[in-house]
Amino acid sequence: MRNDNITNSEIIEMAWCDKTSFDAIEATTGYTEKDVIELMRKEMKPSSFRMWRKRVSGRKAKHEEL
Repeated sequence: MRNDNITNSEIIEMAWCDKTSFDAIEATTGYTEKDVIELMRKEMKPSSFRMWRKRVSGRKAKHEEL
């Protein structure tokens, strides 16, 4: 279930932070990794989005340990 009290800006801030995993974002906001990526693509400038995707793509820190 999504937390409607959290703004897009707060989700973007969490996603931009290297220490916050997609799993933590989902637990807090209800947004899945796919939802976060879609939000980032929609809300950010294309160059900023590409920079962010390059940085987090395949990064272990963006996922909780299994």
